Amino acid sequence: MKNYLQSKEEEMLHLLEKLVNIDSGTYLKSGIDEVGRVLQKEYEALGYVVQVDEQPERGNNLTFRHKDAADPQILAIAHMDTVFVEGTVSERPFTRDEKRAYGPGVHDMKGSQVALLYALKALIQENEEAYKNVVILLNTDEEIGSPESRPLIEAVAKETKYALIVEPGSSRETVVSQRKGGGKYFLKVSGIAAHAGGEPEKGRSAIEELAHKIVKLHALTDLEAGVTLNVGIINGGTSVNTISPHAYGALDVRVETPEQAEEIDRKIREICATPDVEGTSIELTGKMRRPPLILSDASRELLAVVQEAGREQGVEIVDIKSGGGSDGNLTAAVGVATIDGLGPIGANAHSAEEYLEIDSLVERTLLIASVIKKLS
Repeated sequence: MKNYLQSKEEEMLHLLEKLVNIDSGTYLKSGIDEVGRVLQKEYEALGYVVQVDEQPERGNNLTFRHKDAADPQILAIAHMDTVFVEGTVSERPFTRDEKRAYGPGVHDMKGSQVALLYALKALIQENEEAYKNVVILLNTDEEIGSPESRPLIEAVAKETKYALIVEPGSSRETVVSQRKGGGKYFLKVSGIAAHAGGEPEKGRSAIEELAHKIVKLHALTDLEAGVTLNVGIINGGTSVNTISPHAYGALDVRVETPEQAEEIDRKIREICATPDVEGTSIELTGKMRRPPLILSDASRELLAVVQEAGREQGVEIVDIKSGGGSDGNLTAAVGVATIDGLGPIGANAHSAEEYLEIDSLVERTLLIASVIKKLS
């Protein structure tokens, strides 16, 4: 398989260029569906049959099973959406040098799309029946927490035994076995407008109320316990000389355990239930969206298989924790053995400096193929 993949490296990079040069931000349905059409054609050429989960606003989620599959036990997930807005590709399309490939989504996670596809091609080339043992799920809203694709992910995961999450890797020696859970909350504060100089006593400042809440919410952060809260967006007011009648804040929450998630949710609601500034009110929306990815006994066994495959390639793989979430949080929460971060190596995801290490493309593709073979 290694020789086959090495002979296909330029072909893999050509497909990567094609995918990167399609704008496919989460909110750009046309672009994501174009990426889906490219990949659907590739998978169908290998004998896979697609089930399309039609979405009115997001891109369509795609699930592939081989036409000869009986009861596939491995779920491989890779998302097609990126964080970049329409027009990013025209500003900085795919480029490469001897060591790295660049472009929007090249690392997170269009390189992973190529790796997953060619892992299956390598198995087919070697006449390994393992390629029939994989369900491929390509979803379209991972970058915003997979709100629409979550039911599909959970349903398909429950039919399988293992979940391989092809999120990009951070180094050749690591995969992800644990991730924090997370949530998003939104505070809409209403106050009473008044002239700040002429009749300040008649006003009730929504900005002041939001400020009180920000201090209390941030105080819930416990770094040692792995709990963080951050109000990352605020706005409000109408003019500098007006007591603000409205204010808005958006809160990000990260936790390590389900118990922490439940406790933090309760505390957030308690804090926002009572105003600190009399005469103001708060409308709180949002919730904990992703459960934590916890390393279960079944996932430890899966990790051992990944590590064995790594050793056969001369790489000693260790597992790490990540503060970010992924669809692996969802598969693990329904009891499926899950290992994440299996994709090619790169850095600076979600930025203009994003890159993929070219030599990791074949290396990680081989790892994915070897794991699928061993599990089958």
